Amino acid sequence: MLLNEFKILLAGFPTANLRFRLPDGNLTPAHAHVTEVARMDKHFIDCGGTVRRNSYCRLQTWVAHDVEHRLTATKLLRILELARPLLLSETLEVDIEHEAPLISQFPIAGGEVLGAELVFQLATRHTACLAEELCCPPTQQTAPADPRKLNFRT
Repeated sequence: MLLNEFKILLAGFPTANLRFRLPDGNLTPAHAHVTEVARMDKHFIDCGGTVRRNSYCRLQTWVAHDVEHRLTATKLLRILELARPLLLSETLEVDIEHEAPLISQFPIAGGEVLGAELVFQLATRHTACLAEELCCPPTQQTAPADPRKLNFRT
């Protein structure tokens, strides 16, 4: 989900408490809150030698012992507004960094209102070869056998 889409959902439900549904179906605790908003810039070279760049907005969650804490859509919008000079773009992909039980990053796949909560569905991220045509061996194309060229003598 892009940052501008994320913000539209937040603005549409200003009093909603926020939750995140992990890819395994479990919800983050109701008292989890966003402790960081970051612009992450990845500058890398792939296995085929192409230099690439990727930028995204990362929201880090934290579960404290303060079980009365609730993060509302309005509060997160205010935090995102404070982060505007760092983010530089409204079209960054947004992901959530959450410790479940290992620190992991999850892209946001969508959101829905469930009662008084705005629940964001988190997806998984997968690795991929970005230069398959350069670094992976071509697949062998096997032509059908020509019966005129078969040798049946033993």
